[in-house]
Amino acid sequence: MIKGTQLLLLISILTVSAFGQTTEYTQTIRGTVIDKITQTTLPGATVIVLNTDPLFGTTSDVRGEFKIENVSLGRQNIQVSFIGYHTRTISNLNLTSGRETVINVELEEQVQNLDEVIITAKQPKDKAINEMATVSARSFTVEETERFAGSLGDPSRMAANYAGVSMTNDSRNDIIIRGNSPIGVLWRLDGIEIPNPNHFGAMGTTGGPVSMLNNNLLSNSDFFTSAFPAEYGNAMSGVFDLNMRSGNNQKREYVGQIGFNGFEIGAEGPFKKGKKGSYIANYRYSTLGLMQAMGLNFGVGTAIPQYQDITFKIDLPGTKWGRFSLIGLGGLSYIEIHDSDKAEADNNGDSNYDYGGVDLDYGSDMGVLGLSHLYFLSKNTRIQSFLSLQGMRATTQIDSLKFDEHGTLIPNSNYRYYNAESTEIKYSASTHLKTRFNPKNNAIFGVYYDLYNVNYLDSVRKYEISGFQSNYDVNGNITLIRGYGQWQHRFSDRLIMNTGLYTQFGDINGEFVLEPRFGLKYNLDGAQSLSFGYGKHSQMMPRLYYFLQSRLDDGTYIMTNSDIDLMKSHQWVLGYDKLFNENTRFKTEIYYQSLYDIPVSEALTEYSIINSGDEFGGLFPDSLVNDGTGTNYGVEFTIEKFLSQGYYFLATVSLFESKYKGYSQTLRNTAFNGNYVFNILGGYEFNTGKHSLITIDAKTVYAGGKRYVPIDIAESIESNTTEYDWSKAYNDKFEDYFRIDLRIGFKINGKKLNQEWALDLQNITNYKNIYSQSYNPRTHDTSYDYQTGFYPMFLYRIQF
Repeated sequence: MIKGTQLLLLISILTVSAFGQTTEYTQTIRGTVIDKITQTTLPGATVIVLNTDPLFGTTSDVRGEFKIENVSLGRQNIQVSFIGYHTRTISNLNLTSGRETVINVELEEQVQNLDEVIITAKQPKDKAINEMATVSARSFTVEETERFAGSLGDPSRMAANYAGVSMTNDSRNDIIIRGNSPIGVLWRLDGIEIPNPNHFGAMGTTGGPVSMLNNNLLSNSDFFTSAFPAEYGNAMSGVFDLNMRSGNNQKREYVGQIGFNGFEIGAEGPFKKGKKGSYIANYRYSTLGLMQAMGLNFGVGTAIPQYQDITFKIDLPGTKWGRFSLIGLGGLSYIEIHDSDKAEADNNGDSNYDYGGVDLDYGSDMGVLGLSHLYFLSKNTRIQSFLSLQGMRATTQIDSLKFDEHGTLIPNSNYRYYNAESTEIKYSASTHLKTRFNPKNNAIFGVYYDLYNVNYLDSVRKYEISGFQSNYDVNGNITLIRGYGQWQHRFSDRLIMNTGLYTQFGDINGEFVLEPRFGLKYNLDGAQSLSFGYGKHSQMMPRLYYFLQSRLDDGTYIMTNSDIDLMKSHQWVLGYDKLFNENTRFKTEIYYQSLYDIPVSEALTEYSIINSGDEFGGLFPDSLVNDGTGTNYGVEFTIEKFLSQGYYFLATVSLFESKYKGYSQTLRNTAFNGNYVFNILGGYEFNTGKHSLITIDAKTVYAGGKRYVPIDIAESIESNTTEYDWSKAYNDKFEDYFRIDLRIGFKINGKKLNQEWALDLQNITNYKNIYSQSYNPRTHDTSYDYQTGFYPMFLYRIQF
């Protein structure tokens, strides 16, 4: 690997020397100016490129479109203004030679129309795209998913830098939001709710080791951490509302990349020159999987992660029937983790993935196909509808191994312990009506219809019955009908109120819920604001839980979880935001969340479903009841300088408590109660020539250790598997988590293409953070699973 890296660096140096550094290269900025609420175009808007002498720009045409040619490469800022609207400045557009910069600029109408007067609104540059968001929301750029050290192009890993967010496992990207379980995170892509968008994602989880989401196809998106608007439902923790960009509809462009997420190729362009339709598509294949196929051995045995994914979008605007778009996202993944290989190598060391005493084969597949249609009924009213077909499949095979008293694997002693195949197919339809009554009042109404077809089948060896037992053997359906209404009233440009109501009915348990949402924001002086938000949120259990079977003494089975009610949460947030200048801000929020109707187990009295969701597997108890409760509260601080003058920084402090009560009604820490998280990150970029620059980014995180349930060694020896002492559940936690990441990048523009090289140095101090523990049948003792140690990763990208 070292020789390979040296060869890549030599090629890079030779390539750089072939690029001219004296010729002036330029690029085009173009896009569309639209109303933020109605999404109608704004002809005649003024668009200028700032910090040029003399200033130059253009105005949008009758279709709201603009085009500025011959703009110098590098960082550029543009300002867009239109009579009756707040002027907007878009900063740090990164112009490169290999791709045109195409943007949509949304302008917000003034409550009071001031003729010919331009008002520059002082707003944080991370203001949420969703105009109904009041608290605990921010937007993020695609560039941040790579620029932040340790993010690796993954929105989840990037979001872990924000206040109130933490990650429990370096090897997965599950995120903990304000002490809540990751199962409460909702993913939405281009307006369509999607299943877990990660490779090796298990049923009922929202994270995984490698993201399927391709940041080369994403545009600016929103992230919510509490009390989110009424259009988001069936979620209690947070929301990723991701947007895909459309392909370039005027010229064809291509990308090639190799990095953490795999080998990648992509293309975009118009279907027909002069028309508005476009396509964009990218395909990736796992880096280690391809290397293995080429006969290269990296010394990791058979545990080679095999995965591939494809993402595409077809956009057809400007038809007489409205605007149509078709999106697709799909991925396949498979891995074999065999402890027998480790035993034969006489390796009893600790690891990242230690499934001690078993051979595990695991695979997961996911696919989404979504069609959307946008039609303007009038200048102020539009309707958007979605149809989608989604599927997810997971297979698991576990062979248990036996060892002698010396820890040596007994030949031919393995036996099948567990086998499972789970499939979920979802058919979904929704429609949303958005209207502006006047500059002070906007409303959105929507309905969803979801039909899930589920097929779960498994078998697990049970000693007490001297055979196999099926926890799942079902082919069934779940129907979910939902609706919402949202209203925004702007008393003035300083005082805004957002209200909403979400409803949901599911036929699996016949429960109907009403969830009010409320938000109020007051701008004190243009640079300071106070905000308040409240939301009632409810969520189904992961669908797998509803179909869990209980075996009776006569050998028959019954389902005991099918009538479990939704788990629910009241969430309150109070926030203060201060802009010191257009690039620097301070923000603090305090929050309180009261969780109730949480499924717990009478048989395992310390169990609660809110402690699950960050593993590949987990506990699935039967006979659950809605007697559990939980409480999350805390305070968060953020100070941030957005990228300007070549540098940025972000510092966050999160102090919190997360408690729960199981069936025993004993107050305990949740599995995610780390109590504190401190993040500091920043970066600097500087030019090394007329068309090249170097970027340096660093991040450090210090957080409370992960809570755990201690292992009962005596019981584990007896059963030949890990057994826990639940009487001490989550009393203690592992040592505090500490990590420093560093990213060094080099970018260069040629006449027709641009290239980028980056080296991500993960955990540069090689600090050993404990993630979990398990029983090791070879040593009859506890084995510790560690977070990722020092790990360098290389990225290369070319665009042309």
